[in-house]
Amino acid sequence: MRGKVGLVIGLAAGYVLGTRAGRERYEQIKAQVDKVWNLDPVQEQVGKVTDFAKTSAMALPSTLWESAVKVTKAASSKGTPGQKLDAAIKTGKEQVEEVSNAAETSAEAVKEAADAAFDDISKAAGDHDEA
Repeated sequence: MRGKVGLVIGLAAGYVLGTRAGRERYEQIKAQVDKVWNLDPVQEQVGKVTDFAKTSAMALPSTLWESAVKVTKAASSKGTPGQKLDAAIKTGKEQVEEVSNAAETSAEAVKEAADAAFDDISKAAGDHDEA
């Protein structure tokens, strides 16, 4: 799906930039793009993706906070300074993996939501063109 989006954008940009039809054709293309962008189904999907991205992004700070708390607890545990340091390092390494996994999960979820929204937008634009 990512390749399709890139291809469409590349073709559109190449056509607009390379066309010899001039400013008038550019304005026609721009007006059509604006018309599709402002369709209710398109804006609905944009809103869904935006909300989902915000929700997913909010999950990362809580994961980071929880990781920092765990490292702090490990560093303040009982034992010699060396043991505390070892415990904090071990916990820190474990938390790096946990934060990385959370970031990857969030990024993948946002990508999937964007792909689904793009598909819905494409359908809405197709339905609008047929009408």
